Amino acid sequence: MSLRADYLKYTLHFRFDAGTSRGILTEKTSYIIRLFDDEDPTVVGYGECGPLKGLSYDDRPDFEQQLALNCTEFSDLDLQLFSWNVPIILNQLISPQFPSILFGFETAMLDFLAGGRRIIQETDFTRGHRALPINGLIWMGKPEFMRQQIEEKLREGYTTLKLKIGAIDFEQECDLLAMIRERFTPEQITLRVDANGAFRPAEAMNKLERLATYGLHSIEQPIRAGQPDLMAELCHHTPLPIALDEELIGQMEYVHKFRLLKKIQPQFIILKPTLLGGLRHCDEWIELAGRLNIGWWITSALESNIGLNAIAQYTAQFRHLIPQGLGTGQLYHNNIESPLFIERGNLCYNPAHAWDFAALSNGSMQS
Repeated sequence: MSLRADYLKYTLHFRFDAGTSRGILTEKTSYIIRLFDDEDPTVVGYGECGPLKGLSYDDRPDFEQQLALNCTEFSDLDLQLFSWNVPIILNQLISPQFPSILFGFETAMLDFLAGGRRIIQETDFTRGHRALPINGLIWMGKPEFMRQQIEEKLREGYTTLKLKIGAIDFEQECDLLAMIRERFTPEQITLRVDANGAFRPAEAMNKLERLATYGLHSIEQPIRAGQPDLMAELCHHTPLPIALDEELIGQMEYVHKFRLLKKIQPQFIILKPTLLGGLRHCDEWIELAGRLNIGWWITSALESNIGLNAIAQYTAQFRHLIPQGLGTGQLYHNNIESPLFIERGNLCYNPAHAWDFAALSNGSMQS
């Protein structure tokens, strides 16, 4: 039995211009990993490496070169090695400088070892007996576009909405929040906002106080990452719960994770496996959050359904979840057909629905 690894560079195309405080997104590139036994190619494990431009720790010119090197290194590895502990072995083989590659290989190996069925963790979710609550994501844009998205999400049955803010006029963003609050109480509709670090430190507290009047659940990353003293001060005095997002990126050592959370003491942290180095690193963040009485939820990071499927299955092992950020599978014209679907603000899994990798057939795998 000889293990082989290769990958396909795949560009996902958005259904609309997706606005963030870092600019407009129209497409997103992912790298789809395949792991297989060259003596039995019927069993294939799939994973996804999806670094985000301008955000990921491994958004660097040599990314694809490193991925190709890792594929070569994985070929002919002894599979008995991975029967012990996949995440720990992978963290010894792949540099922590490339967290999305860690995530891709980790989930591909878990899929391969489980028989290549796209089941990395069998739960009542993958059996179709449980749905995962998710938030409806409202992308930035002109006020009328954001209003349209809000109305669509409400019609679709979402009870938690997350608005990206920080790109248009702050007063217009407040008007949108006020519009929702005029119709729905916090008990009826939960509101989250994500600033993606857009607030200047000098204005942040005033804006937090203004936003708090709308009965929000939380705000993600009000100021840009890398200002731990300022963020700690905000978290200590904030009238509105703060969730760290970009602040966690690049913290690959357990002790560094602990020091960051201990210093800042946020109300929540947001876990994106692609950006944080995979599932083992999320385990560490969750364990530390529990020790420090910090809430958390898990969010996808614009992956195709391959990456989203792995993240959702990981999430499904936990009980009593608040709405998670796993609704990005509907973003693309050319996503990979999968058993995942959304119904009334929940991510669901239909085990009778087969995967269809036809969307990948036009590309050629690289080894």
